[in-house]
Amino acid sequence: MEPGPWGVGEETAILHGGFLLAARRTQPRPLRELRKADWARAGPPVTDALREIGARCPEPPRRARRNEEAVAVVWAKVLLPDPPAASLERDWREDGFFSVGAMIPDLNRTVLFELAKALGAARPFVRLLRALPRDVCRAELRHLAEYVADETAPADVGFFLDVWWELMKHKEGQEDATASAFGSLIRQHGCESSLEDGVQPPKRFKGDPGCVDDPAAAATTLLPVLMEGLKQTYGSVTLPRHKCYALANLVELLSVFSELEPEHKPVPVSEYLHRVSSVVSLWTSDTQSEFHHAGLDEKVMEAERSMSLSSLAKLSREELLVGLGFLCSLLRAWGEELLSTLNSSEELCYESYRLLDTLTTLGKNLVCFSETRDLGEDEAHVVLELAQITKDFLKEISTSLKSRPLDTSLVSSVAMRIIEQRLDRHVEMCSVFVSETSWAFSKDWVNCLVKNKALFQKPELLLKLLEVLVDFATSHQDKEARELQLQVSKTIMDCYTELSLTDKNTVISGVLESWGGPGLSQSLQVVMEGFQEDLNVAFNQITKSVSDEGLTRAVASVARLTLLHPEATVKQVCNLAVVNVGAHQFLAQILCSLPALSFLETHGDPGRPRSLVLRCLEEAVWGRLSTAREEEQFLEFLDFLMQPSSGVPLVSPADVTKAFVLPCLKSDSAQIELSLRILSKVLGMQSSSEEHWIKSCHPFPLILSLCKLLDGYTKYWHQPEGQLFPSLETKDLILNVLCQLCEVVRPETSPSPELWVQSLAWLHRKVAALDWTVGLRLKKLYGDHFKNEVPVTLFEICSLPEEEWTSQRLAAYGPGSGLLAWMECCCVSAVLSHTMLTLLTLDVGNPEEVNLFSKGFLVALVQVLPWCSHSEWKRLVCVVEELLQRQVLHVPYTLEYVQHMPLLNLRPFARCLQLSVLFLRGFQLLCGSSCSSWLPPQAWLHVVQLYCSSLTDLLGSLKSPSRSPSQPTEAVASTQEPSFVCIQMLCHLLHVAAMLPAGARSDPLLVLALEILSQYEAFSSADTAPSAALRRANDRHFLESITDNVGDQALRGPLLQKLSKLGA
Repeated sequence: MEPGPWGVGEETAILHGGFLLAARRTQPRPLRELRKADWARAGPPVTDALREIGARCPEPPRRARRNEEAVAVVWAKVLLPDPPAASLERDWREDGFFSVGAMIPDLNRTVLFELAKALGAARPFVRLLRALPRDVCRAELRHLAEYVADETAPADVGFFLDVWWELMKHKEGQEDATASAFGSLIRQHGCESSLEDGVQPPKRFKGDPGCVDDPAAAATTLLPVLMEGLKQTYGSVTLPRHKCYALANLVELLSVFSELEPEHKPVPVSEYLHRVSSVVSLWTSDTQSEFHHAGLDEKVMEAERSMSLSSLAKLSREELLVGLGFLCSLLRAWGEELLSTLNSSEELCYESYRLLDTLTTLGKNLVCFSETRDLGEDEAHVVLELAQITKDFLKEISTSLKSRPLDTSLVSSVAMRIIEQRLDRHVEMCSVFVSETSWAFSKDWVNCLVKNKALFQKPELLLKLLEVLVDFATSHQDKEARELQLQVSKTIMDCYTELSLTDKNTVISGVLESWGGPGLSQSLQVVMEGFQEDLNVAFNQITKSVSDEGLTRAVASVARLTLLHPEATVKQVCNLAVVNVGAHQFLAQILCSLPALSFLETHGDPGRPRSLVLRCLEEAVWGRLSTAREEEQFLEFLDFLMQPSSGVPLVSPADVTKAFVLPCLKSDSAQIELSLRILSKVLGMQSSSEEHWIKSCHPFPLILSLCKLLDGYTKYWHQPEGQLFPSLETKDLILNVLCQLCEVVRPETSPSPELWVQSLAWLHRKVAALDWTVGLRLKKLYGDHFKNEVPVTLFEICSLPEEEWTSQRLAAYGPGSGLLAWMECCCVSAVLSHTMLTLLTLDVGNPEEVNLFSKGFLVALVQVLPWCSHSEWKRLVCVVEELLQRQVLHVPYTLEYVQHMPLLNLRPFARCLQLSVLFLRGFQLLCGSSCSSWLPPQAWLHVVQLYCSSLTDLLGSLKSPSRSPSQPTEAVASTQEPSFVCIQMLCHLLHVAAMLPAGARSDPLLVLALEILSQYEAFSSADTAPSAALRRANDRHFLESITDNVGDQALRGPLLQKLSKLGA
């Protein structure tokens, strides 16, 4: 353990011996009365003792600490008087300084100042000085100034200027253990000093808080003492170096420690580096400099200290003007000599460099000060005079001295030392380090980066490093260069891993901006080795641990891969989101945690930016979806990217529409159904801004495209063979999307009312060339701008108001086609079908008219049926039910499939039976000789599917009868009636099956027939009447006889098998 400054040990004994020998040499004069001239005789024993102590401390820092402790002991001995005899008993136990103080003879300040000067201990001296109480500190500095002014030697001047310079460089909080112990010791003894010659420290101001000093106030009281000391000494300053030193100190004091200094703005870091490097270069070339033999680390550290003076203390205006006047007089007195000396020398020394640098700064500050401050006449005269003198002095300096070239390797070495030693501006120096490409990839540069990688964990630094790495990799491919690239790239990745997610996104954004989707993959082959394997391993782990807990880890892993190759990483995510069941939402969360991926690529066309994520989706997944599940996961994945539960949307509805919808709205597109589902999904999303996103997607051409698709369905069964066209199931999707668009596209989405009207007119003109029903679907969009345009024959059966409806003559709608047009209107929408039912004109009191209407209705129904989508057919069936309920449509029920008159209450099931018969009559007409060649073979499956969907709905209505039985006898009847209806429906279905042309698929009929039988079985099983078993046997026999006549074995076989099990 170190004994500390007041510890008594072998080293203290050596110092004690040195002072005893010094005291013997000065006898009979005691050391407390030593004069400056006596030091030459008394000093060597003391300095020899310290040299001996230093020899025991091979490390320079420890040796310097021992010297500082020696100065502290001497200074404490000077300041603290010997204790009175009465207190000896207490002090030897309580006072830490008592023992060492008793070993050292009484000393005066001559010993203190000469010892500090001999040791070259200006910095430790200042540390100890600033540790003293404020008043004592000022008094001690004044003693030094007075001491130097008396019998002044060059060494005295040098020491005083060194102390001055160290005082300006000193920062609060830099006290070491020795200085702290010294300050505490002096305060412990009541902040009193034993001052010689009756000089007492200045009395404290009223309110002075004891010995607790304000650092600014303490420093402020020292500044005038320094100027006063120079005034007393300047006549003895003879050496040109000392004159430069003195002027530089004075100029620095007046510039930095006064109101002359403008608002503190540090010099740019490049200038700062140049200055530090210049100082280091000067010390290296100047053999008289104390730092000439110091290592580069020490030189840089010391040069950096001189660049960051603390301006906590400020001179008053009066003190400033006095100082400026004094500087004027010194420049007049010394200027000519210094100009001659400076211009005759080949190189600057450090002191002359400082002088020129500080004068340049002072000149600028003086001009600014005179222009911005309210100065009196005398004050302005002093300021302007000094400004002129400074300007003239600098003008006479040789240009070669001002612009001394610097070795580039030295500058880079200095920058690296600043970083490695964490000096004041090392953070800014990191920016210079990564920007200076001429330094890059030297061994020192790489080593510095690797050792100090913690300092480079900032997005802007990593991006610059990546740029440097790419440039180097492009021009260097040899083995050594690859090894350096590996080191640097590994360091960059280590730094990147430590970044926050926000900062990682910043880096990814920068990579995308610089190198686009491929990222670093095309420029840095060294980092791409093993990338694919890392990619596969990472995503294998991710897809196996889909959980909220694993999200952070997964995001970090994907962020790392994204930095290297954004495009490949995103494509891998997209592919896995589709093929991995249930992983799509988790993977979307990962991508949405990286908002940098919302990057828009231009690909040479700035006017048409394109989403990186959408391009990756298109290239990796679009067109490769092979199952309905994959399509569903794709849709959900896309939806999550647009509307994440957390994070920010990666893609916008507008971009999605442009990527996956607009290019595919063609009848021959293989992805048209998926595109329409995407469009339906995005149209259902709320717009996040006042201006709806649809505005940027050409809404009117988009609507027209959908209208053209709808128009194509009028020729659906007559398309050229082999030509692609979306199925009739897709028609419903088109209708829904068109309805959504008409809701979304409003006048507000248009830039102006005039443009809205023009767009509507354009659309109306284009739609006029399509099937007339298409225009009816745009009524919500058209509003009152256009009337509904329908065939003229519709007016024959409807009372259409002329203010809303207008007629047009169409060749396909000749006489008697009014019901066909009416029925097509009913298919458009529920609202329009209600309107058609309301406006229908039919004299129900005229039997002939009702009969003609009913027959014409069946013909029209057959004409419309094959072109109906499922939703249109359901809407049409609702119209039929309404007409049946109103008893406007006459559909007589025949008993062709009844063996005996059923004594049942069939009124609740009348519409069900009528619909079944109506469908049967329709198929009889459709399959009759007059229509046998009307439909192509592929149309029959669709017609059968529509028929089966309607019967399925009828069957569903039987499961929930409209009335509940109140008596047991009614309960029995309530099961017999649905059973009867089931038998009738099955017979009608088998009749339809028998009429279908050869080759028509009967799969839907078989499925429905089996369902009807199952429902019949459920009803008949619930029949508890005594004759129930007989009735079931008769029904089974009847149905078996009907089924035996079915020609299609694929239908007949399963049905007979099912019938054989009924009632078993």
